[in-house]
Amino acid sequence: MIVDIGLFAAIAVMMATGVYLILDRSLTRMLMGIILAGNAVNLLLLSLASPPGNPPIMGYFSEGRDSLADPLAQALILTAIVITMGMAAFILALAYRSFTINTDDEVDDDPEDTKVLERDVDRASEDPDFDASDDPITGAPSALGDAFGPDGEPLTAEELRKARVDAVDTGAMPIPARIHEEPAERKEDDR
Repeated sequence: MIVDIGLFAAIAVMMATGVYLILDRSLTRMLMGIILAGNAVNLLLLSLASPPGNPPIMGYFSEGRDSLADPLAQALILTAIVITMGMAAFILALAYRSFTINTDDEVDDDPEDTKVLERDVDRASEDPDFDASDDPITGAPSALGDAFGPDGEPLTAEELRKARVDAVDTGAMPIPARIHEEPAERKEDDR
């Protein structure tokens, strides 16, 4: 297979330009970036496919070709084109809706995201990584929480079972015989 450096350079430039446009706040530029990046991926698929060959149709031959062309890359590209056009139509609809409401297609900061960014995270319960099984005062992981030890190493099932037994106050648990008696009493009351 002959490597075409110019084609790969064009693919890299198209992909870089597409990513640059996708990161812009304007929906129109985002759309152009998605289309450009999609075309770069299609060219990459085509350039990495098998070398040119005969059409994959019985009875058709090309001069100087002794093998069949791989139709998989062409099928993938055709599918990618359809998906890219669907995304383009969706983004065009979003841009049109944004323009009719705001007379602008620029994406603004979400007020809720700004509130989350500016909030005070001194309280453990406001932390986005908050685990409800953590200690409510210190925010430290409790023995009833995740299956990790104090140094962050994963616990085995036996170690986790022992840690949970040590943390649970068994005196506060109901008596097992009483648990089994309650459903029988309910059945008698239902009759």
